[in-house]
Amino acid sequence: MNVNPDDLLVLLAVSRTARFTAAAQALGLNHTTVSRRIASLEKALGGRVLARAPGGWELTVLGAQAVQAAEQVEAVVGALGPSGRAPDPITGVVRMTATDGFSAYIAAPAVARLRRDHPGLSVEVVTMTRRALQQRSGLDIEVVVGEPQVHRAEAMRLGEYMLGMYASRAYLAEHGTPATVAELNDHPLVYFVDSMLQVDDLDAPRRLVPAMRDGLTSTNVFVHVEATRAGAGIGFLPCFMGDLHPDLVRLLPAEIAELLPYWMVLRPDSLRRPAVAAVVQALREQMAEHREWLLGRGKTSPAAP
Repeated sequence: MNVNPDDLLVLLAVSRTARFTAAAQALGLNHTTVSRRIASLEKALGGRVLARAPGGWELTVLGAQAVQAAEQVEAVVGALGPSGRAPDPITGVVRMTATDGFSAYIAAPAVARLRRDHPGLSVEVVTMTRRALQQRSGLDIEVVVGEPQVHRAEAMRLGEYMLGMYASRAYLAEHGTPATVAELNDHPLVYFVDSMLQVDDLDAPRRLVPAMRDGLTSTNVFVHVEATRAGAGIGFLPCFMGDLHPDLVRLLPAEIAELLPYWMVLRPDSLRRPAVAAVVQALREQMAEHREWLLGRGKTSPAAP
């Protein structure tokens, strides 16, 4: 078996992006060359290294074995840096998805701090609120709300955050302050679009106050915050976001306090990459450092000095 190391590095790039075009761009090649390299590798190995999946290309068992060899080639090549200077292993692109609030207030400052020491690191963050994927080609890290049910993946609990009911001071002055949970039913709810909500753990308002009618709904939690501040109704908000705004008041905290967990899901091969492991550690540290704020017990955000 005569395997070309360049072919292995091309496979490594495809495994990290899930697409030939993205891998070609990262390597400075064209799509045809990437396709030809993969075909050459499969011929040398005597089997398929990639299979089509909903999110792009996914490694076969043989492909996963080849990627392990490719990572060793990458490490050896990376060690051939400028004389007397050890290369930084925390480099390259890490791709992740997370909810809007987590991305802005946990991931963004964590990555910014990490990049001060590792400028060769690049992190792509796609914001979405959904269940963990069963196929995650090209994706290194997923952060989801609620414990995920996944196969062929590593899942770890990151920590918890609190949600509560909030209203603007102007809204309460005009419409009155609810004194009981039952009185919340007289006010419109600002929250997620019910028909589009994919995460069962986020159904708390409809479970706790089922007669509360929708006022303004959105798939984006930042819209929830700003709509609540504008007086569109009473918002069910993460406390770490609601507490940042002095014009918002938390209502009935003893009765409405929903504690939800953040979980992180990774491909089994992702943690072998130093860059992914570093981002994971940075996220965990950020969560631990701001635990009280996430639980609604403090008003200092990660971005605060």
